[in-house]
Amino acid sequence: MTQVTGTQNLSQIMADIDLGPAGGVQMMFAKLQMAQSQICKSQANDYMKQIQDIQAEQKACADMIATARDLQNKGNNGEGVGIKSISGTTTAGKDCYPMPQELVDFMDERKLSYPNADKDYILGKDEWDYTLKSLTNYQEQIGSKTQTLMVYLQDFIGQYNSFLQGANTAISNANQVLTNIARGQ
Repeated sequence: MTQVTGTQNLSQIMADIDLGPAGGVQMMFAKLQMAQSQICKSQANDYMKQIQDIQAEQKACADMIATARDLQNKGNNGEGVGIKSISGTTTAGKDCYPMPQELVDFMDERKLSYPNADKDYILGKDEWDYTLKSLTNYQEQIGSKTQTLMVYLQDFIGQYNSFLQGANTAISNANQVLTNIARGQ
């Protein structure tokens, strides 16, 4: 079978399918069914690639959520940082913990919101709660995209199987006709 690319159309695919010297209506129908199955297979492969990409994004998001929870817990356990300004006043207490650059970059690239009005990237408990909510909302969003793509993928797999079964049935029927003719029936 020919590898289908997104730019191939039905007539190009059919031209590449060789079912032998038979040229009857049943063989043409089988050829059409095989071409349609190849298109469905190609589309299913596209959806599988998208699903893989989204699953990688889900994993990255889950890793960021784990990091944020860990840092929030460190702040809650008094392991946070006490930042002092030049004048010597504390601007963040031991219940605060800074966001790592990796988390800042992740959230900025995806346009996720997090509190940083003072531009110090040091978050307290409520700020970490807000940040975690933003991350979990994003995770839910991409999770629903995966579910939608899975439905489409299952549809194309079903169509692929149906078209392939139709092609096999048409070939079988054509062979039966030829066998009957050869036997004189």
